[in-house]
Amino acid sequence: MDLCEPRLQVETGSGKNRALMHSQVFLAALFLVAACRAIAAGLPVSRPHAEGMNSERLQRVFELVDGTVKAGQHAGANVLVLRHGRIVGQRSFGSRDVETGAPMRADTIVRIYSMSKVVTAVAVLQLFEENRFALDAPVARWLPELKDLKVFESGTAAAPNCVPTTRAITVRMLLNHTGGFTYDFFSGSPVHELYQQADLWNSTSLDEFMAKVGKLPLLAQPGTAYNYSISDDILGALIQRVSGMTFEEFVARRITGPLRMSDTFFDVPADKLDRLAKIHELRDGRLHTKPEILGAYAERGRGIPCGGAGLFSTIGDYARFAQCLMNGGELDGARILGRKTVELALMNSLPPGVHAFNAADGWGLFSAVRLDPVAAGEPLSAGSFYWSGAATTHFFCDPKEQVLALVFCQHLPFDQHQLFGRFRTSVMQAVE
Repeated sequence: MDLCEPRLQVETGSGKNRALMHSQVFLAALFLVAACRAIAAGLPVSRPHAEGMNSERLQRVFELVDGTVKAGQHAGANVLVLRHGRIVGQRSFGSRDVETGAPMRADTIVRIYSMSKVVTAVAVLQLFEENRFALDAPVARWLPELKDLKVFESGTAAAPNCVPTTRAITVRMLLNHTGGFTYDFFSGSPVHELYQQADLWNSTSLDEFMAKVGKLPLLAQPGTAYNYSISDDILGALIQRVSGMTFEEFVARRITGPLRMSDTFFDVPADKLDRLAKIHELRDGRLHTKPEILGAYAERGRGIPCGGAGLFSTIGDYARFAQCLMNGGELDGARILGRKTVELALMNSLPPGVHAFNAADGWGLFSAVRLDPVAAGEPLSAGSFYWSGAATTHFFCDPKEQVLALVFCQHLPFDQHQLFGRFRTSVMQAVE
C-alpha cells in the first residue's frame, strides 16, 4: 500500500459498528498521511494513543487552525504535534499564496522571524561552552561600538538628553533582553524614533549594523528592565567576531548542518524559492499578500543575517531543532549543546520582579519560560518554554509532558486572531 495514498477497505455494517469502523478508518488515514508528510522532517511517527495522546481530542487542534483558514483569518497554516519525540499529528491547511492559490504543504518555507532568536542563543551558548567568553563578560570587549553608550533620560528625538550607563552590557543581558535596547516597531519613546531613522535593517553588513547601533541611545539602564529588542542581532555580530566565521557559516556548520535542517537558512536558495510562502494581511475584509518586514529578504545579497529575525525554515526543520533542545541538546546522535547548558538556559534569568511580557513568564537564555501556569490560565507545565515569530509562527515545548507543538502561518500583524494561546490549550487538553 502506498503510504501517501491510504486505501483502507472496511466491510459495511449497521448502526454503532459502522460508525466505529468509519472512525477507525478516519484516524488510521490521518496517521498514514502524517507518516507520509513526516518523512521530510526526518522524525519518527507514532499513533497518538501509543504516546498517550487522545486521538479524538487531538482533532480539536486541527479544527482550531483549519477554522481560522476557513474563516478567512489566515491564508494557510502548517501544524505539527509531537510527544516523546515522535510525530502524532501533522496537517497543512489553505494556501501559501492567495494570489496564485499555491497550497500550503509540509515542506513550505516560511519566514520564522523572532524564532531565529532561539537559534542565535544556541550559537552563543556553544561559544560559552568553549570558554570563549563568560555570560557576565562585557560585550564591548568584542563589540567596541557598545563601549560608550548613553541612556535616554528626557527630551525629543531631535534633542535627546542622555546620561552615561551605570554598568557594562554583558552577554547575559543580550540573551535575556535586559541590555537596554529596543526595536524600531515599538513606540512610546523618542528612542524608537531614533531607531527608525537609523534604518538598521538595510545595513550592508553586520559591522555597518553595529556602527549604527553604537550611535543610538539605550531605552533603560543595562540590567534593570526587560525590553524585547535587537539584542540577538547584536549577538550575531558577537558570534562572527569571536568565532572568526561569518554568522551564517557558524549557524550552518554548528547547528543546521549537524541537525540536518536542510531547509533553514538566512537566504533562500534559488531552486527552493518556489516553496516560499508569501506574507499575508487583511485589507478591506480580504487577505492580500504584502512585502516582508525587518529586512527579511529571501534573495542573497540583500540586507544582513539578522540573528533576531532573519531565518527561513520549514515546520519540520524547526521541529528537529526544538526537539533537540527538549532532548537536552542532542538529536539523532548530533549533540549541539551540553545537557547542563540546556538546563541553565531553561531557568529564568531575569532579575527579581522582572517578567517577560506578562506575570506568568520569565525569560531563560533561549526564550520565554512559563513560571506560573495558574497566572497564565493555560494547561502548560511550569518550566515549559516557547516563542513566536512576527509573521504568526509559534512553537512550545513542555518538557514535563514531553510535548512539542508548532503552528506556522504567514500573517501580519503578529497573532492578530489570538491563535497561539488557544493552540497551546488545544494541544495540552489532548494529553492523557
